[in-house]
Amino acid sequence: MKRSNAGGRGLNSWLRGFLFIFFLAFVGAAAALWSAQSALVKPLPLPPDGMRMDVENGSNLSRVLSRLHDEGVVHSPIWVRIYARLKEQSSIHPGEYMVPAGSNAMDLVARLHRGDVTRYRVTLVEGWTFQQALAQIRNATRIKATAAGESVAAAAAALGIEGNPEGRIFPDTYVYRSGSSDLDLLRQAYQRMEIVLEEEWQRRAENLPYKDPYDALIMASIVEKETGVPWERDEIAGVFVRRLNKNMRLQTDPTVIYGMGEGYDGNLRRADLRAITPYNTYVISGMPPTPIALPGREAIHAALNPKAGDSLYFVAKGDGSHHFSSTLSDHNRAVQEYQLKRRSDYRSAPAETQNRE
Repeated sequence: MKRSNAGGRGLNSWLRGFLFIFFLAFVGAAAALWSAQSALVKPLPLPPDGMRMDVENGSNLSRVLSRLHDEGVVHSPIWVRIYARLKEQSSIHPGEYMVPAGSNAMDLVARLHRGDVTRYRVTLVEGWTFQQALAQIRNATRIKATAAGESVAAAAAALGIEGNPEGRIFPDTYVYRSGSSDLDLLRQAYQRMEIVLEEEWQRRAENLPYKDPYDALIMASIVEKETGVPWERDEIAGVFVRRLNKNMRLQTDPTVIYGMGEGYDGNLRRADLRAITPYNTYVISGMPPTPIALPGREAIHAALNPKAGDSLYFVAKGDGSHHFSSTLSDHNRAVQEYQLKRRSDYRSAPAETQNRE
């Protein structure tokens, strides 16, 4: 009987030890589960408007989580790393991120893995000069300035353009990431213009007075600056093409103004129309040596597909549109009506342009 009691006590002791160990394991597992739950599911302590964070090139998830842990944002980064590894989301993308309030660690990992970086936009407007576009790019939000953006000449050199780069970048809205450089955007706009110009050149009409796409780009820039309403682009292009084919001077004010540079004060005088510059189409034959602005696709298309007709002149009517004439006498009468007797609300562009294309 003594042996039996001793055996019973030993069994009970072993069972109590097992149960105690099991209890500790259960408590540990529960604590671990609670810790993982807290680390992964609980919303991160973020400001009401979210948190902006930068992930540098070469950073990995462990480094980012450690930094956020030190900042009091991420709890138990080890669980977050384990979760990311199990979900195969350990790889991340560099850039600027905006993490909205209410996000948890799982949301953060998914965002970093997808590369949901903050996107910025900069718009280059049709009819702007290269200098205006360059200033717009340099002043864009979170753009990295480089030597390429310091001047028009520096930008031209960086793009591999010899001489004046006017008109060689495409006016459009460009999307970029924080840390992109001014040269990145310039290259994107330059390549976009090369593509658009080639596409339109392949769809050009016959018997045009252009020896190459660059000539068409020059004409497109003039059409862009002369057009107040979009539905007149091809008609204005038709006037200029016919004048070139007849060896008539273009006689267009925007080229004169461009040639005046900073000397233009908003008023174009008779003396300015007689001044000899490479861009004064009142005194030179043919087109100016370079574009005078950034033309959009519509202006390029119009320059390469001018409207047929016999008009050789046009004059602004004061509402943004133009009166077109086939003879000089008709043109002089139109000048008398629309320019010498200007209406009180005269303007070179319409109050609200309606796209009829």
